[in-house]
Amino acid sequence: MSDPRVAIVSKFIQGTPPGGVASVVRQIKLLTPDEPDLLQSAEPAFQKYNEEQLTAVKLPGASQSVLVTPYNSLGDGRYYDVESSSSFEFDHTTQKASNVQSYTLDSQHTDLIKSLLKSLSTHAAEHYTNAAYSVFPTDDDSTLAVVLVANRYSPANFWNGRFRTTYLLTPSSLSGTGSIKVDVHYYEDGNVRLSASKELSITSSSGASEAVRQIALAERKYHEELNRGFADLSEGSFKGLRRQLPVTRQKVEWEKIGGYRLGQDIGGGRR
Repeated sequence: MSDPRVAIVSKFIQGTPPGGVASVVRQIKLLTPDEPDLLQSAEPAFQKYNEEQLTAVKLPGASQSVLVTPYNSLGDGRYYDVESSSSFEFDHTTQKASNVQSYTLDSQHTDLIKSLLKSLSTHAAEHYTNAAYSVFPTDDDSTLAVVLVANRYSPANFWNGRFRTTYLLTPSSLSGTGSIKVDVHYYEDGNVRLSASKELSITSSSGASEAVRQIALAERKYHEELNRGFADLSEGSFKGLRRQLPVTRQKVEWEKIGGYRLGQDIGGGRR
């Protein structure tokens, strides 16, 4: 029978906002001082979270981040990276990489993967800050997983955000399906969180560069949809919750509030 305490902790882990794993680990330790093995028991939840979130990590001595995903897992806590031709151990609780070893990709699509990586590198540099990306063959080598994650953390301003995409493309046509997921957490004097996602199709006909161009168009279109959604919230729903300005459309000078004649000065005229 499963331990209900592990189930509760696992739910906390799965709901962790971007950049919040270390904080969640600290809170779990504080709340369960007499159960030091609880975190270890929740290891599957940490693994699921890190793989789903496309966790980016730097290898010892490296400057570029590599990814932890379901598509590059070698089992037993090891993952591989195509560009650096290496594999590494990953601690899902501390989110640290170690024990780096040489690794050679075994795929009939190696040249195509390298071409996709080259185009993806340009795309990431043009459109994202602090992006990590890669391309992995699936287990049966019939599909290529194109993944990208961009994290922006600003704890001094009480917000963190993550943008992640996954595309599963058929090597022969470089067409397939994908998903875009956005997660933003604002936590000054409270918690506000935005979680948005979109499923989409990618159609390409002329190689790796065209496939990445189609990906870039799809992501730009979704960015524009989000911007329109934010504008609608600001001008619509949020205004319905609270009036931004008085009916005069001018800010109240609070230091003079004692001298206002309510109906005349705030209302905008004499009666």
